[in-house]
Amino acid sequence: MNNEHLRLFVRVAVTHNISMAGNELGLSPPVASMHINKLEETLGVKLIHRTTRKVSLTEEGRAFLPHAEEVLNALDSAKASIGAGSFTPQGTIRVAAPSSFARMHIVPALKSFLAQYPQLKVDLRQSDSMIDMVEGGFDIAIRNASLNDSTLVARKLTHDHRIICASPEYIKKHGEPRTPQDLLNHQCINLIGIDSWVFNTPDGIKKIKGKGAIRIDNGESTRDACIDGAGLTLCSIWCAYKALKKGKLVQVLKDYPVESDTAIWAVYPSSHLLAPKVRAFIDYFKAYYGDIPYWEN
Repeated sequence: MNNEHLRLFVRVAVTHNISMAGNELGLSPPVASMHINKLEETLGVKLIHRTTRKVSLTEEGRAFLPHAEEVLNALDSAKASIGAGSFTPQGTIRVAAPSSFARMHIVPALKSFLAQYPQLKVDLRQSDSMIDMVEGGFDIAIRNASLNDSTLVARKLTHDHRIICASPEYIKKHGEPRTPQDLLNHQCINLIGIDSWVFNTPDGIKKIKGKGAIRIDNGESTRDACIDGAGLTLCSIWCAYKALKKGKLVQVLKDYPVESDTAIWAVYPSSHLLAPKVRAFIDYFKAYYGDIPYWEN
């Protein structure tokens, strides 16, 4: 069985387009179609439904896909393990990441990442929605929320420390909260999806559901509203660090640390072996952020 035929089939399963998948692998549409035909002939089953509008996997194709992926990942991992001289991670790595984090801390590193791995291409989807990795055909996802999906393997890239912020103008006008309970007397800018702010206090864990006129579904926007003096907000240091350094924001309630089990995670389906391109992405960005990420220095 031809490994390149398998590689093409896997990309067709992701792109739902034989020409697009072939183009990724340097194949013309006729050659790509011929390779799929040969793979089906070898297996003696039809793997793909072809129509004028789209390509989809047959029942046999869906059953065969994880085995094809396992063969390719095992082959790539075997090459990497012996340091094959000509072997480098290659192909297209499809990445999903939260919008703000991707813009601030992934996109600026892509140039140097691709310079280190010139045979790789990156497709990056920036979205704050929780995506289905398998359905979307993603190789890896970056997440900064607590992980509850047991079907995913998670590798921690770095910290995600969160603090309560306010602008100097807001504090001058409204005063500074001294305890979490004081937040009930302040305007709180809430990030949609986070219902309560949880604090570690001398009396144990305390949850505060702040009141405010503004709710936003994007971390950078809540930060910017906070800079503008619209209220206090819960913010990740990776999002607020520039404003903190410039004095546009200050941390409040330092004696009551925010309780959170979040971190910056790289996740991938547990049914997959760690492909070289995924390993390269994880290793690069783990080193890029470091044990103490640059935004906390």
